[in-house]
Amino acid sequence: MKTFELIAPCHFGLEAVLKREIDELGYDVTNVSDGRVTFAGDIEAICRINMWSRTAERVLVKLGSFRATSFEELFQGTKALPLEEWIPKNGRFWVAKAASVKSALFAPSAIQSVMKKAMVERLSHAYHTPHFEEDGEAYPFRVFIKNDEVTVGLDTTGESLHKRGYRIHTAKAPIAENLAAALIMLTPWKKDRILVDPFCGCGTFPIEAALMAAGMAPGMNRKFTAMTWQHVIPESYWKDAKEEALEAVDMSVDTDIQGYDLDPEMVKMSRENAKLAGVEKLIHFQVRDAAKLSHPKKYGFLISNPPYGERIGGDADMDALYAMIGERYRALDSWSMYIITSYADAEKAIGRKADKNRKLYNGMLKTYYLQYMGPKPPRRKDN
Repeated sequence: MKTFELIAPCHFGLEAVLKREIDELGYDVTNVSDGRVTFAGDIEAICRINMWSRTAERVLVKLGSFRATSFEELFQGTKALPLEEWIPKNGRFWVAKAASVKSALFAPSAIQSVMKKAMVERLSHAYHTPHFEEDGEAYPFRVFIKNDEVTVGLDTTGESLHKRGYRIHTAKAPIAENLAAALIMLTPWKKDRILVDPFCGCGTFPIEAALMAAGMAPGMNRKFTAMTWQHVIPESYWKDAKEEALEAVDMSVDTDIQGYDLDPEMVKMSRENAKLAGVEKLIHFQVRDAAKLSHPKKYGFLISNPPYGERIGGDADMDALYAMIGERYRALDSWSMYIITSYADAEKAIGRKADKNRKLYNGMLKTYYLQYMGPKPPRRKDN
């Protein structure tokens, strides 16, 4: 089977998590750069990564790369790409997004326009027609230009992979599903350990944890753009990927995953989202003030996205919030705590420097992932 160069974009700062995920799915990573991981894979890989990746934004087929410092070079480089191998005569094609960093060409709309013209010219020669109806299936392209090197990728995913399909109810400024999953994957949490989110909002952290615990592929209940490209990806490959995902589900797993929120509406939303995700039986949601957080068991994980300063007021309110978080954390016996926040003074307010502080971007917002490592539980004796 033919192998392609595939690109999986992700949140800046989480490339290592995505690399590990692709490695574990059995594919060879060839390059890791800011916000994307490149790997070798066949048609089956396109289906499986879309179905299984918890941390990627999408899966792109790299059609080529070339240097361009002028629009003429951009036109000729695009025209040289083997577009007809993927786009049929009636295909609907366009450059959905163009991004440029430290390059001579930087205007996204101009880049998109020039590349569209070049694509039309290439396909006109390939199909011997001056005009395209473009009334068929969608073939969106994404283009990255860095240091004048143009990389062209065909988007197999469509709507971002963070949209699993379960979150129809959202809180204000919710954390993206793939970011939440990546943050959990940065911890040593396992499905037999306690996980509590005291600011659960619409339930993203507990739901993503439950999906992991049950072995559920995050993309098993959604559609992907490339599902309609049956001339290059036969339907049987998607069916096989879905069958693999269904066989991996284990709802008999014993979990202790909890989500609290002070707002009853948020708790209601969380329960409904968990039901849509198929994991409502694995999570306990309740109306509860984070200031009353306690747990009788040891060695649990507190993982949360507390309200940012943009949502709750000034620094005095933020200091009070994080001081309370620190107080409740210290009252827990041998727990670990993982907090994502945009508040630069969060560690000071918590009252303890984090063991690790990872800088990440949540959308365009710079955030800090504060990691407080608790002790490991003793090894269980074999019966």
